[in-house]
Amino acid sequence: MNVIVWLGRFLHLPQTLRWRLFLILFTGLAAAHALSFGVLFVERYMTAKTMMLGNLEKDVGTSIALLDRLPANERSHWIPMLERGNYRYELGPGLPGVPELSGLGLEIANTINEGTGQRFPVRVETIPGRPHRVQAHVTLGDQAQVTIDLRPRVMPLADWLPYVLVAQLLLLILCTWLAVRLAISPLLRLANAAETLDPSKKAARLEETGPKEVAYAATAFNAMRDRISHYLEERVQILAAISHDLQTPITRMRLRAEMDEDSPEKDKLISDLSEIERLVREGVTYARTAYSAGEKLARVDVGSLVDSIVFDYQDTGKAVTALKMIDAVVVTRQHALRRIVTNLVDNALKFAGAAEVIVGKTPEDRAYITVIDCGPGIPEDQLELVLQPFYRIEQSRNRNTGGTGLGLAIAHQLTLAIGGSLHLRNRAEGGLAAEVVLE
Repeated sequence: MNVIVWLGRFLHLPQTLRWRLFLILFTGLAAAHALSFGVLFVERYMTAKTMMLGNLEKDVGTSIALLDRLPANERSHWIPMLERGNYRYELGPGLPGVPELSGLGLEIANTINEGTGQRFPVRVETIPGRPHRVQAHVTLGDQAQVTIDLRPRVMPLADWLPYVLVAQLLLLILCTWLAVRLAISPLLRLANAAETLDPSKKAARLEETGPKEVAYAATAFNAMRDRISHYLEERVQILAAISHDLQTPITRMRLRAEMDEDSPEKDKLISDLSEIERLVREGVTYARTAYSAGEKLARVDVGSLVDSIVFDYQDTGKAVTALKMIDAVVVTRQHALRRIVTNLVDNALKFAGAAEVIVGKTPEDRAYITVIDCGPGIPEDQLELVLQPFYRIEQSRNRNTGGTGLGLAIAHQLTLAIGGSLHLRNRAEGGLAAEVVLE
């Protein structure tokens, strides 16, 4: 259970799937690599111990027999000649130690007994401290003690081995990174395609290549986008058909109403018919702008275009003025941009009675058009909602104040269609500012 909790905490450290997979793979492979190295190290230790015990068995019998036959005063001259790499002989009781009762102590005692033919008493002790030392005390025939000081050690490593280990580790990191990249790249492409999904635009299809699962996911995504595009196109066709079919009965109703005698009811009926026509017309306009942008791109002088729109409003007696105009040429769809500015100005005139237009450039050298008014503004929590179709802050059904709820929605959709962005904000001095930033 603790391992599962620790693994969960470990995996929560990185926030991306790429790094989580990398850490999992690298940790597993590195652990396997360390385990292999540990097994190799233990195997070398066991080999060194086996070689030491094997040499001890062959050598100890001759050495102990020689020391036993030599006179006591001559033994010290022979001690240096009997020394080996892993052990050496000493005259005397040696260092104080702890009786060695482990498997190694028994192996050493049995080896010495077999080498000496079990003719001499043997006692094995461990010397506390580092490095690990074991001493075997042998009592000769004249009761003199000989100590065999053993120092088990691993066979020395080659000087080039650390470099090989570092190279293996780097290769492990590289291979893990490549494996994770190959596994994650299709997922990132799919995520990017989903994030930028816009069935109303012609976009490149995902490549249906690669592993079977990746190709299947790409095929499913392309099919989903085609279905959404088909549904949107079908919706536009339905709205267009409804608009076309409604024109005839609406026209008949208008003719019949106009033929009646003048009365307040007649005026109300004609006004209602006009509102129905406008609602149908704006609904179809929104659907078409949300689905397609068939107009071709062209170089447009934004300042001149906005000037002409302002002059058109002024010619009809509307309070529309241009505060600031600069030369800004962009490649965009001219009629769509004109419709955007017109809708924003109409919205300002409807709620404030006057509008002011500014054309400038952002610090990133992108052209922008801002339409400002001195009206009541929009509550902060509804600045995004008013860009949705048929949403009106004025909840009454009065068309003169509430409108159809499509003016800003159409401007927003057209702005997205030409690759720009529309932002609404309340002005500190009162009123609303609608800013269109162009690419």
